[in-house]
Order: sequence, then C-alpha cells, then structure tokens
Amino acid sequence: MNFTWKMSLLVALAFVVGCGGSAEKTDKNFFTSGNREADQRADQRMAKAAQLTGDTNNGGQKVSTSQAVISTEKKALYDRLGGQQGIQAIVDDYVPRVLDDPRVNWSRKGITRGGLNPLHRGDSVSWDPTNEHVKLLKLHLVQFLELSTGGPANYGGKDIRQSHQNMHITNPEFDAAVGDLKATLDRLQIANQEQKELLSIVESTREQIVTER
Repeated sequence: MNFTWKMSLLVALAFVVGCGGSAEKTDKNFFTSGNREADQRADQRMAKAAQLTGDTNNGGQKVSTSQAVISTEKKALYDRLGGQQGIQAIVDDYVPRVLDDPRVNWSRKGITRGGLNPLHRGDSVSWDPTNEHVKLLKLHLVQFLELSTGGPANYGGKDIRQSHQNMHITNPEFDAAVGDLKATLDRLQIANQEQKELLSIVESTREQIVTER
C-alpha cells in the first residue's frame, strides 16, 4: 500500500462500507477524522442519542449505564477500542445488523447502473450476501477500521469511491447505516469519546459514498 493511499484512508474511510490529505493529529498516536463537518455531525448524533435516552455527560450528572466512562487517555483510537479483538467484535455485531436493515438496502436490490456506457447502463448493482461475501466484507471492514483508527495498515479492499459510484447511495441510507453502527457501539458499551471519534471517522466518508443527495 503506498503512502498516499494510506493517508487517504486515515482521513476518509470512504465506510461505511481515497482521497488525499492528512489526519488531524493531537499526538503521535492520536488521530481524528480531520473533517470538521464530520466531527460536528458526530457530536450531533451523540447529543441526539443522549436526549432520547435521558442520559447526559455534563458535570458528573446522569450517564448511561450502557456506556463506559469517557476515556481521557491519548492512546490511538485503535488501542482504546481494544485493538484487533475489539474492532472484530464491532464488525461482528454491526454487519448482521446493517444487512438486516431495510432502510440501508446494503444489497442494493432494485438499483441499476446508470452512466453513458450503453453496454452496462441498466445493469443491476445488487450484492448477494452469501457466506463467502459476508466473510470478505467483515475482513475488509476490520482492516479498514484498523487502519483508520491508527492500527495495522493491512487494508486489501477496493478503492472506496470507485466501488460505490454506481450504487446510488442516498443520505438517508447512509444515516441509517451510521445509526446501526451507533447501536452496535452502545450494545458493546464503547465509551462516549471513542464512539464520537469513530462515528466522526465514518461520517468523513459520506462525501465519497453518497451519490444521491
């Protein structure tokens, strides 16, 4: 993997499901998404979730019992999520959840290819969730999240913008997929700070995945 592609993944997981740039860095092991809009959307999602559950994290007031205490250590997000084992647990819970969510339409049923090429225009872009396909999806998601959170650089998937360009993914579909990830993080009791950072990274891929605005 060349340096440019590695840095592209660090700042634009173009997720959920590469462009140039560099990640914002607070120390040598700590990365954010490097995208202010994505950070804001992650903040908004966390705040909305707190309002819906009646949980707060302000001045020692009520904090959800389903979430761990906010982490203050400046370790790489990869380490704070539990390394490879922790990320594997996230992917194992997330993938069945998102595949079963009709709002996401991960399999892209009913979606056909557009474009100017008459040879492929109108072709189905559906994805068959066979055991082998799901296994490969999980592998690539684990690799993807490991790299983007400061872990090993072993991503073997395709260029993400290119692989999503004919899928006609909408903002509501992307929102639903991120919501499913939030549900997984809550279920696994991931601390609020780590949730916000991971959601921000995923949000930073929106521009490269969503084509139907």
